[in-house]
Parts: sequence; C-alpha cells; structure tokens
Amino acid sequence: MTFADLQIDQDMVDALATQGIIEPFPIQEQTIPLGLSGQDIIGQAKTGTGKTLGFGLPIIQRIGLNPEPGVQVLVVVPTRELCVQVAEDLELATSNRATSVVAIYGGKAYEGQVEQLKAGAQIVVGTPGRLLDLAQQRLLNLGNVTEMVLDEADKMLDLGFLADIEKLFAKTPPTRHTMLFSATMPGPIVALARRFMSKPIHIRATDPDEGLTQANIKHVVYRAHSMDKDEVVSRILQAEGRGKTVIFTRTKRAAAKLVEELNDRGFNAAAVHGDLNQDQRERAMAAFKAGKKDVLIATDVAARGIDVNDVTHVINHTVPDDHDTYLHRAGRTGRAGKTGIAVTFVDWDDMHKWALINRALEMNQPEPVETYSSSPHLYSDLDIPAGSKGRLKATPVKETAPRAAAENRGSGRQGSGSQGSGSGSSEGTSNRNRRRTRGGQGASGPGASTTAPASVSSEATSDAASVETNVAAGTHDGQGHEHHDGNSAPRRRRRRGPRPTSAPQ
Repeated sequence: MTFADLQIDQDMVDALATQGIIEPFPIQEQTIPLGLSGQDIIGQAKTGTGKTLGFGLPIIQRIGLNPEPGVQVLVVVPTRELCVQVAEDLELATSNRATSVVAIYGGKAYEGQVEQLKAGAQIVVGTPGRLLDLAQQRLLNLGNVTEMVLDEADKMLDLGFLADIEKLFAKTPPTRHTMLFSATMPGPIVALARRFMSKPIHIRATDPDEGLTQANIKHVVYRAHSMDKDEVVSRILQAEGRGKTVIFTRTKRAAAKLVEELNDRGFNAAAVHGDLNQDQRERAMAAFKAGKKDVLIATDVAARGIDVNDVTHVINHTVPDDHDTYLHRAGRTGRAGKTGIAVTFVDWDDMHKWALINRALEMNQPEPVETYSSSPHLYSDLDIPAGSKGRLKATPVKETAPRAAAENRGSGRQGSGSQGSGSGSSEGTSNRNRRRTRGGQGASGPGASTTAPASVSSEATSDAASVETNVAAGTHDGQGHEHHDGNSAPRRRRRRGPRPTSAPQ
C-alpha cells in the first residue's frame, strides 16, 4: 500500500517521495482514512512508528490546497526538540502547496514567531507555555482553529502541562476536529480525551509481528561501576558498524561532564540538556542530524525530539526511572524498521529500578552481568575490535617550562645561609642585601646599601631592581619575615579600660 492508496493528495505523495517515504506504517494506515473523514482519534503506537504523518497528512489535506491566512491547525507538543521535529515533518509534506507552518516554543525571541503569525501561517506547532503566552497577549488567535492535535500526550502529563492543555482547549471552538497521539495511555489522558473529544475511536496500532519494534533492538544490560563507565562507553563507541549514537544521562551536570570527557578522548560529541540555551541545543541537534557530530548526549527532556533514522546505538549511562522512560530512550534507535542496540548501565544502588523495568517489560534479564572495560564479553557482545582502548588521541602534554623556571628561582633563593657569607648564588645574595620601607621605596639611612656589591652580576642587579619596583604591588621581602602590599601599617588599637595590675613581686 502507498500513501496514494490512502487518498492522500498527489502533491504530498510526491513531496514525501523525495525523502524516500513511500509506504505507510501500520499506525498511518489506520489513522489517515479516519482522520480525513473528521473522526476524533486516540492513537496509540510504539515510538518511532510514524505517528507524526499519521495525523499530519489528514490535517494538511483537510484545510485545503490554498487555505486562507490565519491559524487553522494547532499541534501541541511537550518539548522544544519535538516541536522543531514535528514542524520539519509538516513543512516537508506542505512543500508543494501554499500552506505555511510555524514552530512556537520558548527559549527563542518572540519577534520572529510573531512575524510568521502575522504573515498568515495556517499551521502552528508549539509547546504549551509559549502558546498560552502569545494567546494571552492576543498575538495568537485560536478562535478559528478547526484541527487540533495533542502529540506525546503522556509526556505532557509527566511535565505538568495538563492545566495548560485544558486552557488551550478552552480557547478553541468546541466543533474542532481533535486527535490525540501517545505511546502510552495513562488514566488522566483518557479522562482528558473524554472531556474534550467527541466520540473518539481508540486505535492501538501494532505491527503484524507483535513486538517488531522491540525485536529490532538488541537489549544489552550491564552492572557497571561509575568510575569505569566513561572508559566502557569509549570502547563501545569503537564497535564495528556503529553509526550515530545517543547517550542518556540522568542529570544535566553528568551530560556536561561526559561530553567534555568524550571530546577530550577524540570523539565528536555534542550535548542537549537544560543548562544550554535554545540556540545551543538547536545547533547541537543540527550537527547531530547532519553527521558533523556522531555522538549526542542528552537528558530525558530531549528524548522525544530525537527523531533520526540512522541512530544505531543508544546507551543509558544511568538506568531510567521507569519502564516507559526506558522504552522512549531505547526507541531512539531501531526507528522505521531498522535495527539498533540499546546498552544500559545499572549501578549497584539502582538494582531495584532495573528489577521493576525488567519485570514490566518481561526482558528476562533480572541479574545484569558485572562488566568492566576489560571484560572479554564486552568486546564479543558489541563487536568491539580486540585491543581497542578508550581514547582515540593522546592527552596533550601541558607546558612545563614555567614550573621549571619557578624551581630554578626557588633553588637560587636557598643558596646562602647568612649575609655576606659568599656561599650562595648571586641572586640569593642580592635578595638578602635589599632593604625596604613600608612605602615600598629603598631605605636611605646610614645602614642602607645604595649600590649592588661587586660580586653581584648585572643580571641579578636588574632582577633586584624589578623586584624593588613591584613592592607596592605586593611582594615578599625574601627573608620570610613580612609581606609588603604597598600600604602603611594599620594603627595599633589602644586597649580601653583599666590597665591590668601587675602581679605582686
């Protein structure tokens, strides 16, 4: 079956064909005909099975080949990365027709997004916070929306967007056509659908061979020590046939630390996490998709926006909190029917989390094998060439000249035990013959020496002069007695009250 067989307009069929998208996935086969007819839909399918085109093609076709300016379609997504991804897919589908798509999300300047709205964009893809913000400022009019889609609704629930979703629904006409898509379907999402949808049909799409998406992914689980993880990751990145790789960390700090470590080891790594601004995150994603970076380190916030078909490996640097998160992480590989490998590291303290995930997903791996970077089974499990080490380039040797110079100066200062003994170096002798006042000027009293001794070389004399001129900036007198900061000594405070009586003789 092709998209033309599903009654999709030829201009969209041709646009998809330019990217090699010819045959629809099961979720698309079931939802596109119902979506074209205006039926409200609750679509449930595993991640990476093509839900975006499942709702995207019907809503584009329903507003017509030349739609009137103004927002007619609203697609709500939970994260910025997913917003950009969905907007790109819809722009591809509309590339041969006069329909404009705009992505509305936080972390970017308002001006560009508002200009696109004022220019008459018909399809808006956005995150709840920025959508509500623009709507409350009357810069986004949702009164003429005829098509509304909630994508990854369960993630919106996890991020606490339920109240915002209800406000957005309230700003759209009750006669709109509504579709809701999600990988999982918790109770609050079902309740939301019942409130704002009209007699929805629940479609639970699976492949002919149940579990095909899971079967396309090889799941490897290791009990690993936190101090050895970076070395293990570096060796996995040298596996035979490894393509683009996504590594998930639990915290932003761990992501930032790991990307620095991998780049130092010679890998082309980028990171996407909450401590980066939106421009930095977008540049990292663009470099990863374009192949300039082949390793992407991400926190779970960005997980659902990483829709790249040629990801071969997913590495869980720390075990996910639950089985749904595990599925979403692992779902970054094995997309569009391709094969992939998901490697998970389980710390000793996280064994209880893995036990719950293993039981929920029936993975039959209750006891992950203890694994180190030198373990033979690591190489055989993941096709890592024998003898591979965790570093592609040597660590650069830092400059040591300043340290050697400092040591030489230090040895010169220790050359003499007393003034005028003649047993130390000339530098040490000059240091011990210098006298200073608190103001930083050379002493001129009868005990002061105004000329360097004959035994002191001209080099030592110039060195002494340079030290003399820097006294006011804060120097040491060379004898371990006092520091000079160029300021007068503070006045001594007088003790108030009766003077202590002396002890009787």
